[in-house]
Amino acid sequence: MTCTTTYKNSARVTHCYNLANLVPRNNARQKCITNKIIISLHFVSSHKRTDYFGNQRHHFEIQTPHTELSIKAESEVELVESNNEPNLDIGISYAEVLRYLQNNSDVRRYSICLDSRIIKANKELTEYARPSFSSSRSLHACVADLTSRIYKDFSYTPGFTNIATPLSEVLEHKKGVWQDFAHLQVGCLRAMGIPAKYVSGYMETLPPPGQEKLVGADATHAWVSYFSPEEGWVEFDPTNDVRAGGQHIVTAEGRDYYDVTPLKGVIFGGDKDHILEVSVDVARQF
Repeated sequence: MTCTTTYKNSARVTHCYNLANLVPRNNARQKCITNKIIISLHFVSSHKRTDYFGNQRHHFEIQTPHTELSIKAESEVELVESNNEPNLDIGISYAEVLRYLQNNSDVRRYSICLDSRIIKANKELTEYARPSFSSSRSLHACVADLTSRIYKDFSYTPGFTNIATPLSEVLEHKKGVWQDFAHLQVGCLRAMGIPAKYVSGYMETLPPPGQEKLVGADATHAWVSYFSPEEGWVEFDPTNDVRAGGQHIVTAEGRDYYDVTPLKGVIFGGDKDHILEVSVDVARQF
């Protein structure tokens, strides 16, 4: 898997600090075998650390004046195919999960039950989520139903929203992109008392049978992960109405997009209207 991000400025950047979340995580269904980050310019300092949520962050500083900067992340990831079984109404019930959470305090888990910069549980989110939840229904079935409703109710409309668009507008107009749908579902789950994380990564786009894979067809993506006492953290993709599996590669998890931004930083110089280009290519090795 290769992800290349290029920044282009018409005015010179004299100095920049950068933070990258580009290293695939290790979890029950994937293992990062190798990873390297290639920076097009000389950097004066670089270090890595693991953040509060378990993401591997790469910090680097560049003092070389430039108008273009490219960061390439190359990774080899071993994936375990998840079980995308039909969403049967079996397992621990929603009511049982709520009782479990009341009796089991966990700071890390509860930190993602709280409001975050983008996602704030409110009456509108609760009202939208409520039809999918009933006390006797399994939590898995409740979340699967919510996932399907978001998929059916909302129109995938690139350009209609940006990262600053409030969830209230997404709900009102029923339009957005994968980022909005992930934030929406996380907000709905938290509003119903379920710990939920925003998951950032990549989704492989398989070509039609008999056709070659399109270079650049793979894209940055986002989905959700919720906590179940029986299964641990379970991932669903509301943009595609599926349980995240062998085509979903996780790079970072957090409360919302701001915790897992693939690349962000501070620049000195440059201009306001810089160009950002992102290319992601995922190739299977059989």
